[in-house]
Amino acid sequence: MKTKLFALVFGLVGIIQLYAEAVGHIPLRNFSKPIVVIILLVWLYRATDLRGRFHKQIFTGLIFSLIGDVFLMLQANNTSFFNYSLIAFLLCHIFYIRAFTLDHKSNPDVRNPFFLWGTGALIIFCIGLFFYLQPFLGAMQFAILIYAIVITFMAIMALNRYGKVNLSSFQLILFGALFFLLSDSILAVNKFSIPIPQAGVLIMATYMIAQYFIVYGTVVRELVVKQTEI
Repeated sequence: MKTKLFALVFGLVGIIQLYAEAVGHIPLRNFSKPIVVIILLVWLYRATDLRGRFHKQIFTGLIFSLIGDVFLMLQANNTSFFNYSLIAFLLCHIFYIRAFTLDHKSNPDVRNPFFLWGTGALIIFCIGLFFYLQPFLGAMQFAILIYAIVITFMAIMALNRYGKVNLSSFQLILFGALFFLLSDSILAVNKFSIPIPQAGVLIMATYMIAQYFIVYGTVVRELVVKQTEI
């Protein structure tokens, strides 16, 4: 029941956020955007009580994500806030990586038949996108490269959870990681290269799906071999 309730509230706020992005209603957008992640923080806390290290790492990542969202809202007044948002989301991904690493340690010997193919595809995508954007990045090249490496590694570690947790948690978090990668890719192309029509809607839609799936996958997570703290 709690899951359905939080999904309903999250969906309603998400619709408001996408509407605000579509019509350019800045006050409504700035009001609803932080609430998106706040709902997920409350849901994760209520559903898990943050009992284990995995839950705590994801919760901390969400907090940095919320900070990043606030900085992105403020970048119109000060371009430096984009750099601050980059740092905040970088820390978000690092905490997600730390969480996913716990699942790997719980059963490190299990074989993932999709790992090499999936990892290769993710690395090729990361390299291709970076070299496409490189002529437009200027002084931001190094920062964007580091961010691209970290978010790609986050997606790789989400893929690496196969066989170590229940299938539903694996699928939800992997889809969430891929949507996060897609959202940030759209943001980067729109900001540094070619303006994308309704980019704000696309970025927020994929971002909200990403965070929802990651939290949902955390809520339903069960280890196959319980060698680490829940």
